[in-house]
Amino acid sequence: MGRFISDELTNLSRRSFLKGCAMAAAALGLKDELIPKLAEAASSPKRPPVVWLHFQECTGCTESLLRASHPDIGRLILDIISLDYHETVMASAGHQAEETLKNTITQHQGKFICVVEGAIPTKDGGIYCKIAGRTALEIIKDVAPKAAATIAIGSCASFGGVQAAAPNPTGAKGAGDVLGKAVINIPGCPPNPIAFLGTVLHLLTFKRPPEVDRLGRPLFAYGRKNHDHCERRAHFDEGRFVEQFGDENHKKGYCLYKVGCKGPVTYANCPAVRFNDVGTWPVGAGHGCIGCTEPDFWDTCSPFYERLPGIKVPGGDGIVTNADSIGKTILGISAVAAGVHAAVGIGKKIFKGESKGQE
Repeated sequence: MGRFISDELTNLSRRSFLKGCAMAAAALGLKDELIPKLAEAASSPKRPPVVWLHFQECTGCTESLLRASHPDIGRLILDIISLDYHETVMASAGHQAEETLKNTITQHQGKFICVVEGAIPTKDGGIYCKIAGRTALEIIKDVAPKAAATIAIGSCASFGGVQAAAPNPTGAKGAGDVLGKAVINIPGCPPNPIAFLGTVLHLLTFKRPPEVDRLGRPLFAYGRKNHDHCERRAHFDEGRFVEQFGDENHKKGYCLYKVGCKGPVTYANCPAVRFNDVGTWPVGAGHGCIGCTEPDFWDTCSPFYERLPGIKVPGGDGIVTNADSIGKTILGISAVAAGVHAAVGIGKKIFKGESKGQE
């Protein structure tokens, strides 16, 4: 870790370390008996080298990861992996940084993990994002095929994100679309750090990625809809809705469906695993889900403050009698939601290591 700004990043207590492993095990749905196995894999002296590539993004994914807390997941991850190349936190720059990238790829070909943050512009040969004289398109096509596994962190790297919103002037795409092969997608704007930690620990412990859905998202984090375990769900079931932000129903914590919440079609674990363990999330704080873990959410889930069409509202003694018969059509949103959680057998193609690990 001598290449990094501060050695303090790696100072993690044993208690926090074990707590982090326990949190990851819970998120993965593993039995308590497997926590020692996760801890053993995480504390192995043979830390896997990681090349972290930055492209069209705001660095929010890195920020949320490094600022994760209770336990300090940022430090935990830096203890687990050997972060050889990361433009934001590495001390070296310029030619020295690029030499580090070259050496890591050469010395650890087929063994390092490639993490991609940000979308990749493809229009006009990819000239809209360049690093050290090379386009993002050139870099990812050079680095990712030589990695043992590729993880796309954030919605930009997974599906193109805001950069790919219509009319998508730079031809921005997600890592999987650019590479033409399956990658592990950890979408979110930004994603919950536990989703990334759980994926890394699963790779290290079982030598294969976790089960994923048809969009390459780990099922342990994206296998259910936010709506399924939202604390406002009871109000939805009884027909108690916020009519407009700031009204009495809003103050009472009623369901936000009528003011645009996209929770009924968004696959994520936001209500169950609170962001950075701070005890709340957007819906809990009074703002509807905008569907940021879904492909093309900027287009398909907008307008963000208008309700989704076609959502059947249960009967009840609430204030709304016809909540599902109005609203502006959001093309494609139901199709996006229909098969998102279906698991397919693409996981083993993502990781080139052993595939016989048993959970």
